[in-house]
Amino acid sequence: MSSTADDWVRPRPGPAGYRRDTIVAAALVLAALGSAALSVQAADRTPAPWWGMLIWAVAIAAPLAVRRRWPEPVALVVAAAFVIGQYASVWEVLFSNICLFLALYSVGAWGRNRMLAKVVRVVIVIGMLLWLVGALIFQALHPELAPDVSHEGFPSQFLAIGLISIITNLLYFGAAYVFGNSAWTAARQREALEQRTHELEREREVSSRQAVTLERVRIARELHDVVAHHVSVMGVQAGAARRVLAKKEGAAETDPRVVESLSVIESNAREAVDELHRMLGALRQGDDPLTPADDASRSASTRGIAQLDELVGEARASGLPVTYSAIGEPQAVPAVVGLNVYRIAQEALTNVRKHGGPRATADVRLRYLDEVVEIEVSDSGVGGASAAPVRSPESAGPTMGLGHIGMRERAAAVGGEIEIGPKPRGGFLVRARLPLAPSPAAPSPPMSAVVGGAS
Repeated sequence: MSSTADDWVRPRPGPAGYRRDTIVAAALVLAALGSAALSVQAADRTPAPWWGMLIWAVAIAAPLAVRRRWPEPVALVVAAAFVIGQYASVWEVLFSNICLFLALYSVGAWGRNRMLAKVVRVVIVIGMLLWLVGALIFQALHPELAPDVSHEGFPSQFLAIGLISIITNLLYFGAAYVFGNSAWTAARQREALEQRTHELEREREVSSRQAVTLERVRIARELHDVVAHHVSVMGVQAGAARRVLAKKEGAAETDPRVVESLSVIESNAREAVDELHRMLGALRQGDDPLTPADDASRSASTRGIAQLDELVGEARASGLPVTYSAIGEPQAVPAVVGLNVYRIAQEALTNVRKHGGPRATADVRLRYLDEVVEIEVSDSGVGGASAAPVRSPESAGPTMGLGHIGMRERAAAVGGEIEIGPKPRGGFLVRARLPLAPSPAAPSPPMSAVVGGAS
């Protein structure tokens, strides 16, 4: 599922990320302190004492060590230290601006509550701009504070300096805001891409397993229909020939080795058929082709209609409200049909959890109809808003989700039909009708029929 800006939460960095942030914060403390000391020599004003500059450097840079863990409080602390430093006679302007920019950027890039992140940044930006405008107005009313700056003409030197300061600050804060949001969006898209890549890898693995299983079943079918049939015929014919020779007049003149050879052929044929049957059972006893290799506990031998209660219980345990009901008189369901019923319900409930939204509920209904079992999973979520209903297995488009394709393949594999799509009044519906008695392949003729035809 591709995350959206409303429900996605960016994962926190690991220990290595926090170590890097700590190293950067320590370097910025030292850089800010050194730059403040150099500013004392550059500015012709009374500086703050050395211990005041040390406290200021720690206050404005050290919080950045946890900027990705608590971005909003860090931004507020750095902004406050920035303003206090101006009134505490700390004339440093280089690394203080770097620290403030990094703090604002971190709110946009790492703030999990997007509304809070926006409010914190807007409050800081507006506060800084009002502070700047207030300082400019105060200097305009008291020109003696900056006697070297001219207030004459239009635009005056003072006005030009003020406009440049405002434009510079707008670009500064705007860049921190935009770059922070861009980092958040890029991280979200990167995680969605990684998730999609994992899904494709899983689907490729499932497809490979399915291809192997289908080939194994094809080989088993060919062995049963061709080899086993002909070997059976050979054994029957050998037995018939042996009996005919035994009853024929003059059987005493028959070479005993002929009868013995026919007996050996008959015996070997029966043993070969038994071995073929055992081999066919092994070939057909493969894992479900649509089940991952690591899901051995849910193979075809253990999953079916009887486990639907357990499946619904797992969905409830994950936080999804689910109701389950079985309608009609229970009937005997073939194992492959029961497995497909279970897998379709499992995929549908998974889609509800992934796409239905936090308030979605689901309803699972199993219906026993005449020669058909029907599984229906409907929900009240929002996942079907952009989906198109699909009723025919042949109408699959290239944009259909992998889960939908898998459900439709399962229905088609047993000659059933499936309906997948949004409901008219909201929510999503998956309804599959699977026959209880699929048309079997033509059986091999029995031995008695072969004997009668051959004789």
